[in-house]
Amino acid sequence: MKKQLTLKESFTLKGKGLHTGQFITATFNPAPENHGYKIQRTDVEGQPIIECLAENVGNTQRGTVLVKDDIKISTIEHAMAALYALRVDNCLIQLDGPEMPILDGSALPFVEEIQRVGTVEQNANKDYYIVKHKIEVKGENGEHLLIVPDNEFCVNVMIAFNSRVLASQFATLDHVEDFPTEVASARTFVFVREIEPLMQMGLIKGGDLDNAVVIYENELPQERYDALADQIGIPHKDAHHLGYIQNKPLTWPNETARHKLLDIIGDLALVGKPIKGRIIATKPGHSINNKFAREIRRDIRKHEVQCPIYDPNQQPVMDVNRIRELLPHRYPMQLVDKIIDIDENYIVGVKNVTTNEPFFMGHFPEEPVMPGVLLVEAMAQAGGLLVLNTLDEPERWSSYFMKIDNVKFRRKVVPGDTLIFKVKLLAPVRRGISSMRGLIFVGENLVAEAEFTAQIIKNK
Repeated sequence: MKKQLTLKESFTLKGKGLHTGQFITATFNPAPENHGYKIQRTDVEGQPIIECLAENVGNTQRGTVLVKDDIKISTIEHAMAALYALRVDNCLIQLDGPEMPILDGSALPFVEEIQRVGTVEQNANKDYYIVKHKIEVKGENGEHLLIVPDNEFCVNVMIAFNSRVLASQFATLDHVEDFPTEVASARTFVFVREIEPLMQMGLIKGGDLDNAVVIYENELPQERYDALADQIGIPHKDAHHLGYIQNKPLTWPNETARHKLLDIIGDLALVGKPIKGRIIATKPGHSINNKFAREIRRDIRKHEVQCPIYDPNQQPVMDVNRIRELLPHRYPMQLVDKIIDIDENYIVGVKNVTTNEPFFMGHFPEEPVMPGVLLVEAMAQAGGLLVLNTLDEPERWSSYFMKIDNVKFRRKVVPGDTLIFKVKLLAPVRRGISSMRGLIFVGENLVAEAEFTAQIIKNK
């Protein structure tokens, strides 16, 4: 299990905001375990902090804007993409203005600073959102975002515009480790036809050819073209020449598609967990991206605790013979068939419930239901295996219940069910006493849970 990461030390970036034009300082700080991403407005009374979560996005016009009460923080997506892609889990960002500095219009300055200061492992495990089923959202103009199961975080993007210069492009990121070289430097872009309306709305005051690619696709009269150039502070150019306007040449022919991919990563960083799944996006944008992130957040809340992945083709880490060596239980009370995953803090086990279980003869024989007390016993046996596995001579020790709390049964267990147990230590084992929380799943459904304290005693 991979550990959470935070920054080794703080770093600071300074620059103007894309929309306000205001000079802003952003300081990225290490943060404790399970902190996530949070942004603090140090220029506002009380220095309020806003969590970087999808439901806190209040505006998606030309960027992702966090809103809390009357406090706003704009254009966060490039910084979020850099943190997420470099696998930083916990960071507190302090801003002395209402938006993140736009810098060069990409995520590269953030990436370079994260790489410079480095990251450090924390004690807590990463809490992945593992995609188990398809989730999709659709927009009114052909926008479509879809996520499907995958072993890693991957993104495929297709963009399409009604434009002679930029029609359709495709970009993909199969390995997030490639983000710094393949995506991070892709710059934001804007069409000339969008500039005047945006300026009339009081936006892009800090936009220029150093932080954006401008796409000129529909020929304007030279006088109007010159007047627009004066408005945004760029040199006059020949109005007959359509194409890209920028100080720095395109890094890739599909730089615009790569930037849209960058934006998706930044917007999905607001899911609040690292994701294992493949995203397939058609005509993405901040609005549909946020709608998609909120849908994923809803699925996380629906399945607050996810079932561990169980592949019956994989060899167990403990088979039934090894379990018999560690546990004193025998038929009909050995309730764990195999262990499929284990580390120092948790264990994952499996039991196949068959119609031949002896307790079905007397426990509702006309409608067989596995007794709840045996579900708790099965969790405890898995927990015993977790603790005994850490001992030098585990065969000489036994584990006994001391206390059971917070037992909940959410649905019945019947013949044919495959039970997946996950038992996690709540605190380190001290003086032979361990506190644990156990969960039992059937499929994706949590069917039972309990907290229990056990004591291990050397008695053989």
